[in-house]
Amino acid sequence: MKALILVGGFGTRLRPLTLSKPKPLVEFGNKVALLYQIEALVEFGVTEIVLAIAYPPNVMEDFILDVQKKHNIKIVCSQESEPLGTAGPIVYAKDVLRTNDPFFVINSDISSTFPLKELMAFHKQHKREASLVVTKVEEPSKYGVVVFEPDGKVVRFINKPKQYAGNYINAGIYILEPSVVERIPAGPSSMEKEIFPVMAQEGQLYCMPHAGYWLDIRTPKNHLLGMGKYVKHLRETNPAALSTHPAVVGDVIMDSSATIGKECVIGPDVVIGPDCVIEDGVHLERATLMQGCVIRKHSFVSDSIIGWRSTVGQWVRVENVTVLGEDVKLVDEIYVNGGLVLPHKVITSSVSEPKIIM
Repeated sequence: MKALILVGGFGTRLRPLTLSKPKPLVEFGNKVALLYQIEALVEFGVTEIVLAIAYPPNVMEDFILDVQKKHNIKIVCSQESEPLGTAGPIVYAKDVLRTNDPFFVINSDISSTFPLKELMAFHKQHKREASLVVTKVEEPSKYGVVVFEPDGKVVRFINKPKQYAGNYINAGIYILEPSVVERIPAGPSSMEKEIFPVMAQEGQLYCMPHAGYWLDIRTPKNHLLGMGKYVKHLRETNPAALSTHPAVVGDVIMDSSATIGKECVIGPDVVIGPDCVIEDGVHLERATLMQGCVIRKHSFVSDSIIGWRSTVGQWVRVENVTVLGEDVKLVDEIYVNGGLVLPHKVITSSVSEPKIIM
């Protein structure tokens, strides 16, 4: 079986992190984000994966070669010459997919438990052209809302409704029959706006509610919220993956190479990457530290992402979805409130209001 992962473009909403790495290669929970989708597909039994990307594939070459060798799977890239939306990449990759069987399509911007086996069983049961996973959210107006009957038959598919129409949304995980590809016009197009609504009218679209965790992680805020859900999921399913360091409070992922000083408080919902150094008296909560970060003595980091090889000075307070790009340095005794700091910057004064620092 084959699968298509919608990798997309340059990840502008996840900047400044994506100024240093392609969006799918930014780590989530100390693992390259794209690996979660790939490993779920491999576990199901998929043998070939197509990555629909909007930038030269050479930037992902080493990653692809490593994954192919490790998981014994074929990975090919379908490079778009222009942004093609959520449907265009599927027909654009038609010659690469070359399949007469149903195939998976997965959005790369999500964190989930990926119920692929359940979805395939559901798809075989109803025998229509497409099956999608739906999940319940608190703010459905930002997504494609799905209205469906008890058996899963989709009655309406409403993209970003202005009035409340339900709270089950498209989770970005599909199984499509090859006939769906023929429905998609060449060029930019949208599954949510153009393809799924028509299929729903024709009775060819079914959905399966997903009870497991799910979150869109394409922004720093959602990246952090998704991490909270992910570590909770690990607590329930694989607690051995969480740190048992004496400084830890709550659920924390910590690489074994990280060093922690005295009298620190780490957690809840914290990720500490490889080779990080946390000095004495540091307090971290709801934060992600990428590889090689240094947090100096008595600093506080909350609801923020610290990019690769960045340094937070002593007695610094960082909060409110601050994101430090790669190799950023914060001097001692400053406050950063919601700053988005581009790579290789030295911040010498406080940032009292959220802003982009170029």
